[in-house]
Amino acid sequence: MELGLAREVRIFPSLASETAAAARHVAERARTSVRARGSFSIVLAGGRTPQGLYRLLARRYRRVLPWPATDVFFGDERCVPPEDAESNYALASESLLSHVPVAPRRVYRLRGELRPPSKEAERYSRAIGPLPPLADPPEARFDLVLLGVGPDGHTASLFPGDPALKERRRTVVAVRRPGQPPLVPRLTLTLPALASSREVCFMVSGSEKAAAVGSIFRSFPDGDARFPASLVRTAGATIWFLDRAAANDLPSGLRAR
Repeated sequence: MELGLAREVRIFPSLASETAAAARHVAERARTSVRARGSFSIVLAGGRTPQGLYRLLARRYRRVLPWPATDVFFGDERCVPPEDAESNYALASESLLSHVPVAPRRVYRLRGELRPPSKEAERYSRAIGPLPPLADPPEARFDLVLLGVGPDGHTASLFPGDPALKERRRTVVAVRRPGQPPLVPRLTLTLPALASSREVCFMVSGSEKAAAVGSIFRSFPDGDARFPASLVRTAGATIWFLDRAAANDLPSGLRAR
C-alpha cells in the first residue's frame, strides 16, 4: 500500500467525547499489538489537547492496557528541563506515566535540557534504531503515533518553512526557531520517523485549529509544506479525531460524517 492513502475522519460533539473515543482506540491498539508481536510501542504527542487522554488512560485504563509490555517514545520536546511546565515529558509524566506500571527503562525521554540539542537528537536517533522499509507495516518501528496540530498547521515540532521538513535521512533533528510559542529550541521526530508506524492518530480540538485542519485536508493527497501535518505519512492508516469546532472548515462531505 502506498504510504498515507488510508485516512479516516471521526468527528465528536466535544473534546470530552473525542478523548473517550481516543482512549478506547489506544487501548484496543495496545492489546492487538501485544497479541501480535509481544509489545506495544507508542509515540506521545505534546501540547494540551492530549492531556485529557493521558489522564483517562492513567485512571480508567490503568489495569486494562499492557503497560509492562509498552514502550513509550515522544514525538517532540521543548529544550527545557524535564520538570519545566513547558516540557512535554513533564506533562506526560504528571498526567500518565507516574500513575501506570510502565517500566522506567521502557520510557524513552527526549532530554531537552542537554546541550547542544543536536547531540540529544543523535542520541535519541540511536535509541530509536534504524528504520525498516517505510512501506512494510509488519516491520514499522512504532505501533501508534499520536500527534496534534497547531493553528499554523504544524505537528510535533515540524513547522512551516523549517529545514526539518526536508530531512529524509535522520530520524530526530533539532529545531532552532519554532514557529509557535514557547519560542525555545525543540527536538522533533522527522517525517521519515513518523512514517515508520503502523498507525497515526491526530487529536485536534478547538475553533482556532479549524482553518488549519481545513487547509490540511484540501491539500491531500500530496500535502502542502505550508501545513506540515499534511505531509505526515504512515505504513498503515491515519485517523483524525476531531471535535466539531476543529472540524468546522473541513470539506463539506467530511463534515457530514
